[in-house]
Amino acid sequence: MTDFQTKLDRLLPRVEKPARYIGGELHSVVREPDGSQLRFAFCFPDSYEIGMSYMGLNILYHLLNNTEHTYCERCFAPAPDMAEEMRKAQLPLFTLETKTPLSEMDIIGFTLQYELCYSNVLMMLGLAGIPLRASERSREHPLIIAGGPCAFNSEPIADFFDVILTGDGEELLPEFCRIYAVFKAEGRSREDFLERVSGLRGIYIPSFYEVERDEEGSYLRHRKLQECAPDKVLKAIVRDIDKVDFPKKNIVPLIEVVHDRSVAELFRGCSAGCRFCQAGMIYRPVRERSEDRVMDIAVSQLESSGHEELSLLSLSTSDYTQFESLVTRLKNYCRDNKVNLSLPSLRMDNFSFELLNEIQGTRKSGLTFAPEAGTQRLRDVINKNITEEHIFGSLHRALEMGWNSVKLYFMIGLPGETREDLDGIVDLAERIMDMVREHNGGKIGRFNLSVSVSNFVPKPCTPFMWARQDSPEEFEEKQFYLKDELKKIKGVSYRYHDPFASMLEAVFARGGRELSCMLERAVELGACFDAWTEGFKEDVWRQVLEEFAIDENYPALAGSDTSAALPWEIVDCGVSREYLISEWDRAMRGDTTKDCRYGCNGCGVNEYTRCDWGGIYA
Repeated sequence: MTDFQTKLDRLLPRVEKPARYIGGELHSVVREPDGSQLRFAFCFPDSYEIGMSYMGLNILYHLLNNTEHTYCERCFAPAPDMAEEMRKAQLPLFTLETKTPLSEMDIIGFTLQYELCYSNVLMMLGLAGIPLRASERSREHPLIIAGGPCAFNSEPIADFFDVILTGDGEELLPEFCRIYAVFKAEGRSREDFLERVSGLRGIYIPSFYEVERDEEGSYLRHRKLQECAPDKVLKAIVRDIDKVDFPKKNIVPLIEVVHDRSVAELFRGCSAGCRFCQAGMIYRPVRERSEDRVMDIAVSQLESSGHEELSLLSLSTSDYTQFESLVTRLKNYCRDNKVNLSLPSLRMDNFSFELLNEIQGTRKSGLTFAPEAGTQRLRDVINKNITEEHIFGSLHRALEMGWNSVKLYFMIGLPGETREDLDGIVDLAERIMDMVREHNGGKIGRFNLSVSVSNFVPKPCTPFMWARQDSPEEFEEKQFYLKDELKKIKGVSYRYHDPFASMLEAVFARGGRELSCMLERAVELGACFDAWTEGFKEDVWRQVLEEFAIDENYPALAGSDTSAALPWEIVDCGVSREYLISEWDRAMRGDTTKDCRYGCNGCGVNEYTRCDWGGIYA
């Protein structure tokens, strides 16, 4: 037994859930490294339970470990108790598969799923003994890279990464690793490698650009420092996801995780065009897997894992072209094999309750829908193309078929919101409960309506990226108003999000490179696990926001006009600026835009991909 393993074994009994750190799960890939393969650490900057629920980890882990050139291992953010024990024992952060210190890997890749996980990235690099900033590292250190949805504005953390990968990773990441393995074997320099891969679609190398600002400090442009750097970084796109190898033997966690189930991705992208939704823009165009392929993936995963639940992954499950046919086949398989079939991301305007009724039978779980806004006027502003007829028609069918638990998601602080829109949320809740009483002969019975309200956070690459965000005080006033009004309605429960955390999310979502020093300072003061209510240190963040003069006038919070240059536009998400501006203008007029399943709206992604992606709906 190595000295490292001995130290690890001694400290594990002192921490909560030691199984987070031991590896050895079914279908994990454990090899004896012999120097012939590039060594890659996939780092998820959150807990094991959350990271192991992320489908992207299983996809990229599977793809890399099925190449000849790369061995991929995993690493998750250690909980505070484990991190403290590691510091005491001088034990560096390590991979689960071989217990290798991260500092000995060739490449460390972080997935950036959520802005409030940025502090964990720095915490993990610090635990690994790796200099935080790319400019402070040498060729003796691992290459530090990142990908994920937050890569579409990586500027707040760009100084900490050597390379940012934007867009779909299934083809880009294995090719990136293959090239690095060749350069490593040939003993060529990191600088040569970076120049070579800068020409790959989806590759952004922050050190190849300098940010220029005006006299007041406002962002002007990215100036190229290397001739090989592209003027704009085009996101990587997998054109045919049906041909991409999708894992059939996912790693089976040793402990319960957030989503403890098998997952099959139906399609990528979304055609609805909700104006607040970043995912609906950056994952365009829509690309579907065939029905037979989804069936094969689902059945293979269930048979290889022993999971008792199957979930279908997409941004809007019931938009899948062969939805009813596929679900009928899966329903029959799951019934015969005593597996629960979960259908998330259903829309109120196109959903077959009869089908779900057949799936759930007498053991009905709750239904979840997202009207997002309390009035039709505001739903039109955000292009949420559902009507009250959809809402009440769906709930009427739910009551008729025996559902007694419904959750509704709303958002407050949306552009153009008025007090009438907040009253609309209360009015919807009242009318739903009136419908319940009418259905139940004047009684509520066991029916529960949960109203969950989140705070609007303007995101890059959306028509609302120019919007102002409400201040924490404004959010709080609206939340308390809703709380007071909704508690008057029997049978309604109410949940809301922390307004200060939402403000911080907006700072990092639309900020620039000037935030790197602030993030370092916050981590120095103890910030980590900011995405967790129990981990979020509001006092630390208030201190650093004051130190760095981030207030309501900061562009990420105050918004900007559509003529202003924006720091994240060095990356081209595929949706044109002209289209986003036109959608912003339409929102301000209250005009809706049709779902692009029913005809192209000219967002630019078809021309961007050099391919017509609308055919699957023909």
